[in-house]
Amino acid sequence: MKPISQQIINKPWKGWVLFFITMIIVFFIGLLASSIIERRTEAEYVYKPKIKVSQFDPRNEEWGKNYPREFQSYYQTADTSFRSLYNGNAPIDMLERDPKMVILWAGYAFSKEYNQGRGHYYAIEDIRNILRTGAPKNDHDGPQPNTCWTCKSPDVPRLMNKMSSKEFYMGKWASRGSEIVNFIGCADCHDAETMNLRISRPALIESFERRGMDIKKVTQQEMRTLVCAQCHVEYYFKGDDKYLTFPWDNGLSVEEIEKYYDDSQFSDWTHALSKTPMIKAQHPDYELFTTGIHYKRGVACADCHMPFISEGGQKYTNHKIMSPLGFISNSCQVCHRQSEDTLRNNVYDRQKKIYEIRMVLEDLLCRAHLEAKAAWDAGATETEMKPVLQFIRQAQWRWDFVTASHGASFHAPIEVARIIANGIAKAQDARILLVSILINHGVKLPFILPDISTKLKAQEYIGLDMKKLKDEKQVFINTIIPEWIKKGKDRESKYGTNNF
Repeated sequence: MKPISQQIINKPWKGWVLFFITMIIVFFIGLLASSIIERRTEAEYVYKPKIKVSQFDPRNEEWGKNYPREFQSYYQTADTSFRSLYNGNAPIDMLERDPKMVILWAGYAFSKEYNQGRGHYYAIEDIRNILRTGAPKNDHDGPQPNTCWTCKSPDVPRLMNKMSSKEFYMGKWASRGSEIVNFIGCADCHDAETMNLRISRPALIESFERRGMDIKKVTQQEMRTLVCAQCHVEYYFKGDDKYLTFPWDNGLSVEEIEKYYDDSQFSDWTHALSKTPMIKAQHPDYELFTTGIHYKRGVACADCHMPFISEGGQKYTNHKIMSPLGFISNSCQVCHRQSEDTLRNNVYDRQKKIYEIRMVLEDLLCRAHLEAKAAWDAGATETEMKPVLQFIRQAQWRWDFVTASHGASFHAPIEVARIIANGIAKAQDARILLVSILINHGVKLPFILPDISTKLKAQEYIGLDMKKLKDEKQVFINTIIPEWIKKGKDRESKYGTNNF
């Protein structure tokens, strides 16, 4: 037999076949080598932390030494440039945009200031500066309770580990100001040893227990939603201790939570104009999300708000937590094959329709509060007004349940539309009763509404001295907050990673 070299010379095509076979083999060997290198990189990245971090170390920078990609992406939440159709993460003055909210929250701190949330990076800064937390004169006064800090910082589980959660909740908000200085971060959601997701706030665990459910038995995919549900939920401060409680004993629907509050005879405040005992919804994101199609198909919060990305051969979770519309290709298009413009417009279409009917309910509620005030001023009795106030309470609870939530018009548009429609019916029932009461007490109809066309006019109408409130707050910002920051830095500089 002739040598292979001679065969190739005589039949050149055999040389080409050998060449291509060799190239294919080399190609697959290269893929194998690349895969091995990538797996080694991942193994080193995931399983070989550079330092040991204490579970209750609140400093994101320390955790970030082991997980630099996640840390760097999380700190990108400082970017507030994203805009969507209505909101985004920009610092928007919501009362300036919609002065009727001042009337709806008359007598409650939200009528002073209510801004579009800027995201986790600004959690501490925003709660310090907002007018709703008041202007404490020292480290131990201020109108709001300590419970207000609960979702704002990994310093909270650190402090709860040193004391009971009940002890943490007690007292005034300002008394913990120098202890809570790190904004929301790694320790809020992760186990320091394994980096598994964990629940760091007791209220969620306690709510599961009261319903006979064991949160330890949920799946990993469910945990990718429940770590968000520690905070993105409806809650209230129970009793004199202001104990943080999720009102889920009857269930998660707007009616079931309302029944819980009614049975407890709970109200957040009495409305300054209509004298209605009101419920203030917080941000029932989880409750509404569970009624939507994405949740029912097994999608978790993190799938859309923290999608996987690849960088330098490393796949990791993007911790720049924000609207999925900010990275449609990594979120929506993982499942949906439509173009980015089509998917974005699908979201906007739902938001526009929900916004339209929500504003109908808002207008009816605003009129109902003002007409109720006119009825009281004209001499209406408590017996006459009792059913009116019940309808107003129910209607505004439904309006606020939708308005206070994040993304509900997309998460659960059908349920949200149902809630608003129910609220419109109750607001109309209140106004029908008010017509009869106003006529019986000699009020000329139609009732002339005051000028509340701007935030300032609406605030003046309900009796707020905004200049005084802002001046007092500015003194607090300039004097007490710098002391809090200094004390916090001094404390953290004294402790090593493992000593928190």
